[in-house]
Amino acid sequence: MKKITVIGAGNVGATAAQRIAEKRLAEKVVLVDILDGIPQGKALDMWESAPVEMFDTAVIGSNHYEETEGSEIVVITAGLARKPGMTRDDLLLANAKIVKSVTEQVAPQCPDSIIIVVSNPLDVMTYVAMKASGFDRNRVIGMAGVLDTARFRLFLAQELDVSVRDIQAMVLGGHGDSMVPLVRYSTVSGIPISELISAKRIDELVDRAKNGGIEIVNYLKTGSAFYAPSASAVEMVEAIARNGKRILPCSVFLQGEYKLNDVFVGVPVKLGSNGIEEIIELNLTDQETFALKKSADDVAAQIAKLHL
Repeated sequence: MKKITVIGAGNVGATAAQRIAEKRLAEKVVLVDILDGIPQGKALDMWESAPVEMFDTAVIGSNHYEETEGSEIVVITAGLARKPGMTRDDLLLANAKIVKSVTEQVAPQCPDSIIIVVSNPLDVMTYVAMKASGFDRNRVIGMAGVLDTARFRLFLAQELDVSVRDIQAMVLGGHGDSMVPLVRYSTVSGIPISELISAKRIDELVDRAKNGGIEIVNYLKTGSAFYAPSASAVEMVEAIARNGKRILPCSVFLQGEYKLNDVFVGVPVKLGSNGIEEIIELNLTDQETFALKKSADDVAAQIAKLHL
């Protein structure tokens, strides 16, 4: 792949750009930010690590979108963090304006690109990016389920004192309190976790996964998670860049799947060089279906506030 752009040179964006370069997923990584000097300085710092990390990917920082021209993948991390006194609606409206603006600027430069959105509130911002870009739904994807699933897998591995490599899990739904971890699809080398962990303890681990982000915010006080979010976004980038045909939970625009319409919500998809190559419909129980619909309704209510 020739060029991948990351918009937003904060902690998530800069770390994602670094991971993309170190994994050699493109010949050039472009890091874009509105702050003068920040993307240029961080990009040069990353590039100077190339002789140590042994990658030949060029890392370029810019305050302009001309440098992004022809990018095959665009990762959007731009947006504000919630501040004291700011309501969720305030954050929603502020970040919708930012994501709309950057998408409108990058889409004409990269008309054939696949957009991965990381900005919060995630599912709503992915909807904003799709509307602003005019791209087909297979080319606008939200990163949430990969992160939520990673957190759940870690907590299960810690509980059982086993390698994370042997944990398989799947978290659906919107990115937030209403996410839907599918316990019956969670296994340890094929063994259902229900055979290894009590139902009460599983519920506790599910709750911890749902609150994984705020747990880190409470520790940091003045920031939020970025190592795991950037790793999760780059797992999606790698699946697309290398045509990996990976089955990953991603936020996608549903049009009848799971009996949901016109809303972004996390479900399992096949990711490859065309972006979303297949939406996989699981046979959910009534309880799981109810939880997924509730999660989708929460996202739809937020979308409605934007009057797009």
